[in-house]
Amino acid sequence: MAPSFSRSITAGALLARKRLWLLASCAFLAASPAATQSLDVSGAKDAAVTGIATEAVAFPAITDPQTTAAVAAADLPPALDEDFNRLNRREETIDGLRARIDPDAGQAQGIRIGTFVLKPALSETFNHERQKNGRTSQSRSFLETGLKGSLISDWSRHQLSVTGEGVLQENISGEGEEEPRADVDAELRLDLSNETIARLSAGYSFEREDANDPNAIANAEEQSAVDTYRLGAAVERDLGLIRGSVGLDFERQTYGDVELDNGTTLSQEDRNRNTGTLTGRLGYELSPALIPFLEASVGNSIYDLRRDTLGFERSYVSYAGRGGMEVDLGEKLNGELAMGYETFRFDDERLGDLSGLSVDGRINWSPQRGTDVLFGLLTYLDPSTTAGNPGSIKYELTNIITHQLRSTLVATLSNSLTLRDFPADAAAADEATWRTGAGLTWDMSRYLALTGDVSYERTKRDVGPASDTTRVGVGLTLRR
Repeated sequence: MAPSFSRSITAGALLARKRLWLLASCAFLAASPAATQSLDVSGAKDAAVTGIATEAVAFPAITDPQTTAAVAAADLPPALDEDFNRLNRREETIDGLRARIDPDAGQAQGIRIGTFVLKPALSETFNHERQKNGRTSQSRSFLETGLKGSLISDWSRHQLSVTGEGVLQENISGEGEEEPRADVDAELRLDLSNETIARLSAGYSFEREDANDPNAIANAEEQSAVDTYRLGAAVERDLGLIRGSVGLDFERQTYGDVELDNGTTLSQEDRNRNTGTLTGRLGYELSPALIPFLEASVGNSIYDLRRDTLGFERSYVSYAGRGGMEVDLGEKLNGELAMGYETFRFDDERLGDLSGLSVDGRINWSPQRGTDVLFGLLTYLDPSTTAGNPGSIKYELTNIITHQLRSTLVATLSNSLTLRDFPADAAAADEATWRTGAGLTWDMSRYLALTGDVSYERTKRDVGPASDTTRVGVGLTLRR
């Protein structure tokens, strides 16, 4: 009997031990959620009931990732880790930091068409404009309908991109000339090899000549419509530290008839011309961020009519040479700036040569995240139709500042200065045009935006009265 009694006592002891271990495990599991609460009263009471001593657990402070780059995922407590309890956890970044928010996450994703992505936008704006020229002034209110978009390929190699914009205006009150315009450009990039890239481009632009332009007709009901057709081809080659490129551009401009206030029309056929330009460029890589370069170009412009209505031969040959610097410091600063000399030699000796300093460039600067600053410089020839006047050299300086006030609110400030320089012996006077404007865009959703803008333009001439234009508008933009 003794062995039987001993075996029963041993079995009872083992059963009691199992029960004690089970109770201790349940108490520990019940106390763990309370310990994860920071100084929570209810958690302290639960801990007292279970009889398990608890102490405050200090977790590291969570820092705003937008102001301090990013927070290491390993520093976050399990309850705050967005990947907690995931079976297929996300792949960590190389440096162990969290990825930044995608800046395009809130934008319309576009429409996929095969291997292309189409991003269209339709806008409708109500505008009021007031123009003053000397002592005379006129005002108008008009609706402006705009359609723009981009079509970009999604290929593993090569790329085709098409961008376009068109604007129609309709006066609903007042007096003033409507200003429709359109612009379409396409570029095909061919990656021939790791060191060689070829580019083929084509484009079309339409606009109505400005009534304040020196070539505008004074007594016109509607100024001439200007059509511009563009073709281009270029090859870029990387030869180690040396960068080289050569390109050929063709442009054709045609001018429509002008309707006069007496009911007749005036032909502008003598202004139609074809222009071809060959450009070569050679650069040397001091570093991946700095590449000085030399560039030279030669061009020829041939008019459809050998002589215009005044008997002048306005076809010309152009020569240009410039030197500059390419800068690429990433998204903070990139672009290029070049200076040189350009001359235009006309077939008609009575017109003389037109020469001057050439300044061209484009600089993108981002002083802080959400703020982008653009500086642009452009020099080009504007041929004249005035007797004895070859034309003028125009210099355009542009500055556009874009600042993101909030994730859905963007402010834009733009300024530009255009200097028109005529030869010293020309009858026309030099002039300067200054434009400034400000605008706001509120993204009510990724597909709909509310826009508002105001602008002012002033043209001052050495001889003659100044002209002023003020415009304000508000509208909606639908994106897809």
